[in-house]
Amino acid sequence: MLLHRLTQYATRAEADGELPPPYYRPKRIQWILQLNEDGTAADIVDRRPAKGEKPPETTAPYAYRSGTMPPPYLMVDTAQYVLALPKQTPGQPVTERATEESRRRRDAYADLLLAWANATPHAPYATAVRTFVTTGVLHALTVPPEMTAADNIALMAHDNTWLHRLPSVQDAWAASVRSRKSGKNATGLCLVCGKDGELLSTIPESIKSGAIPTAGRGRDAQLVSINASAQGRGGALQLVNTPVCEPCGARAMAALNLLLASDANRRRAADSVTVWWTREPVDDLFGTLDTPTDAVVARLLTSLHEHPDPATAERIDPNAYYALTLGLNNARAVVLDWLDLPVGRLRNHLGAWFDHHRVYDGWNHSHRYFPLWHLALAAGRWDPKANKYAPGSTPKGLEQELLHAALTRGPVPARLLPLLLQRIRADRRVDPPRIALLRLALHPNRKDHQVTAPADRLDSTQLDPGYLCGRVFAVLEAIQYAALPDVKATIGDKFFGTAMTAPAAVFKTLRLGANAHLKRLRRDNAAAHTALSRRLAEAFAAFDPHEGIPILLTTEQQAKFVLGYEQQRAADFAAKAAHKKNKDQTGLDTAVEAG
Repeated sequence: MLLHRLTQYATRAEADGELPPPYYRPKRIQWILQLNEDGTAADIVDRRPAKGEKPPETTAPYAYRSGTMPPPYLMVDTAQYVLALPKQTPGQPVTERATEESRRRRDAYADLLLAWANATPHAPYATAVRTFVTTGVLHALTVPPEMTAADNIALMAHDNTWLHRLPSVQDAWAASVRSRKSGKNATGLCLVCGKDGELLSTIPESIKSGAIPTAGRGRDAQLVSINASAQGRGGALQLVNTPVCEPCGARAMAALNLLLASDANRRRAADSVTVWWTREPVDDLFGTLDTPTDAVVARLLTSLHEHPDPATAERIDPNAYYALTLGLNNARAVVLDWLDLPVGRLRNHLGAWFDHHRVYDGWNHSHRYFPLWHLALAAGRWDPKANKYAPGSTPKGLEQELLHAALTRGPVPARLLPLLLQRIRADRRVDPPRIALLRLALHPNRKDHQVTAPADRLDSTQLDPGYLCGRVFAVLEAIQYAALPDVKATIGDKFFGTAMTAPAAVFKTLRLGANAHLKRLRRDNAAAHTALSRRLAEAFAAFDPHEGIPILLTTEQQAKFVLGYEQQRAADFAAKAAHKKNKDQTGLDTAVEAG
């Protein structure tokens, strides 16, 4: 199914002129070998950029090569193949073996040039290339001292025509790769296109090095690789049990590499990459996860409210959406996730994602929505000195798990809640992104559109003991701030971790301290005293009279403690903002009347 969807995308990309020729891949060109008109001479042109700039790129012949005698590429290859420049270990002399191998590679490169020129004698520039090879001009070239063996060199005609872009060269290169990658004339039914044809023994093109993020060494990766009998069904190697014809294998990998190279169709994480595409063109839904603008989120939420049932939303827009997530294990690509769902259902899922994690900003009286990367980062360690989350502290794989939850409307990973609570207890950092994660983690069933998420703002009807304890702690902290605005060590700094796990152990002490603060407020700020004392009484009165303050809170109750704490603070901020606005308006009206 995956290869079939990729070949479908290849057809669309080819129609749009975006798909490169078969077995071509973008390469950086450091040097040009420019032939004169008849091929009797050639100039080596330095195309290396200035420091800090990137070399020019062009799509050029490519195929995965390995083994003891890797074959050359046609027209564009490294200096080791074009000019017999041997590899050299820094600080050590070039060995005779390296010199001999570089000469072998140059001869193989020359033979490939000559094979093209002889097979297409009437093609443009074929005579010049034949002369260039057969008269010894290639072998007589002097290597510039600043050139390295890994530098790419491209052949160019006297009129600045890239020879590798000639149609006859593209056809010859495709035929050369097919002859090396086919299954020794094996034929059969292709599982991708459903037609009989010549089958591949291996996938002819690999995933480009660096396309899949990895902490180790970047290298080309194979999407399908079975080179040991223990890996294959019945001990069969390579594609014996996965029959794929050459056109389907080549086009699928060309489409995948095109997606991996597109900033508009990929999302890179620390150790994985996700590419997405649709059967028909559609607006950038995937990008919304990392750039949630108010306008786009509003449209998604409107769509969600109009069609809350994912099945109904699917019928509204049946266009297909595909998403593939890849990781890397040495030289093999690992399929971490594969999604095939209608666009209408995806809109529903994304709308639910933002609805389930939004956070109420009481001071600005608005809702906040967060990029997925920010949510993943908030599960990491807070660095108070740098005033940000420590890079690299996000739990491994969590970002990918959150991505899957967003796209499928599934639950967030079970490990998130205890891990997040541990972080909050350790660094006492409670901020909107972490509250958003808690709302997601506390949702009882995200797949059921009839089940609601925890409230996004203060819920006075919520009687969960953990939630009530969080509200009480927020009011106690507000009383301390009001009475001692310059306090350096707040009760949050001292008792937050204990209060969210064993509230009965500290609430009695904190209540006594609050009484002293309230006495001070009665003297210095009667309005604050009245508001805060009433708020504290209401919070304590909500507890079950028989159960009272719980001795210990469960994991879920601890999460609700943090939620109640932050939502009480948001409600307090909203009240302050409203009071300030009314006070400013009253002052303005008085000034107008006086004027």
